[in-house]
Amino acid sequence: MSEGEKQLAGKVGLVFGVANKRSIAWLIAKAWREAGATVIIAYQNERVRDNVKQLLEPYGEEIKSFPCDVARDEEIESLFSQVRKWAPRIDMMLHSVAFAPKEALEGRFVETSREAFRVAQDISSYSLIALSRAALPLMAGGGSIMALSYYGSVKVVPSYNVMGVAKASLEASARYLADDLGPQGIRVNCISAGPMQTLASRGISGFGDLARSYREKAPLRRSCSASELGATGVFLASDGSAAITGQVLYVDGGYEIMGA
Repeated sequence: MSEGEKQLAGKVGLVFGVANKRSIAWLIAKAWREAGATVIIAYQNERVRDNVKQLLEPYGEEIKSFPCDVARDEEIESLFSQVRKWAPRIDMMLHSVAFAPKEALEGRFVETSREAFRVAQDISSYSLIALSRAALPLMAGGGSIMALSYYGSVKVVPSYNVMGVAKASLEASARYLADDLGPQGIRVNCISAGPMQTLASRGISGFGDLARSYREKAPLRRSCSASELGATGVFLASDGSAAITGQVLYVDGGYEIMGA
């Protein structure tokens, strides 16, 4: 594909949630870059900085990166201040951020502590609202905001527990943001990906059984690939999805449509 044919040529994208090479955020960030976009990475903290810097080495100065803990308003403000110095606008933003204490992803859901529930909601759901609000001045010409969700938001997935509730909140937030920001030409959608080997999936008890279930029950007899998730991210950032907002797009081999 030549430069002139690239879907996202001339667009600028901001990505939250890159932790390592298996991060879905990284898969989509790479796909955006390959589609011609200028990409900016926001990583959580010093703990993942080296991983991110290593990923970006082949790109030189093509991809900028900045730290940002989405649980801290002052860091969000600082991040967008730095972004404004490097890019006059952003056309798309990816929210791929989720966290719950490990003990909340084990055992019985009824044992979820108040603090674990608060943390999961704050980082996994409220942060989409906070980041969208901060992005508004840079999206004066419209844009596309997307968030990563999962099937556990609508159906009970063993051991997903409080994260399932947080993802349900995330999807509801995306719908309300879609309505609120639509008049400004900003679209907000969720990508609900099937199970993949990521840093986040390692914290889910019984992940192997879950992946096996997709291979056995999904219409396509599989979940999804890295390239397919990247292509979905490009589609939602492109003009081809200009009339799509407030939606949850399942990229899971069709598993979501099945009964038991």
